[in-house]
Amino acid sequence: MKKITMLFLLGLVLGSQALYAAEKGDSKQKAAEKGDSKQSFWHKLRIKIESMTPQKKTSVTTATGGVRGAPVSTEEMYWKNEATGQMIAAEELETFKNAMKLADSDDKAQAHAAFAEFIKKYPGSSLRKDADQALALLAK
Repeated sequence: MKKITMLFLLGLVLGSQALYAAEKGDSKQKAAEKGDSKQSFWHKLRIKIESMTPQKKTSVTTATGGVRGAPVSTEEMYWKNEATGQMIAAEELETFKNAMKLADSDDKAQAHAAFAEFIKKYPGSSLRKDADQALALLAK
């Protein structure tokens, strides 16, 4: 009985030390993430922008797809396992990229104005949330 009690206590002590070490490592990682949150936002935003495909204005082509044979444009057709980038108007993407360049050049006032202009010009953009976050970071 004494041996079982000692083994239980030993296991409890070793387990609590391992949990404490894991919590300590997590707190250091969280502190590092808080400091790098600005950098990680801009890095993630650059990756997102690079994956976007500018949409060129071309004539509309229709195709028959689906079970009922409803005509849809070829850009809207879905093909299983097809990897496609997010489509966005070329002018809209270029405006956002220019605002990003201003933010990278540490000209915060002009970058803030560029993102505000982007939001005003493209209020329904898929990049609207990113522009709002950029404005919030630049305001700090």
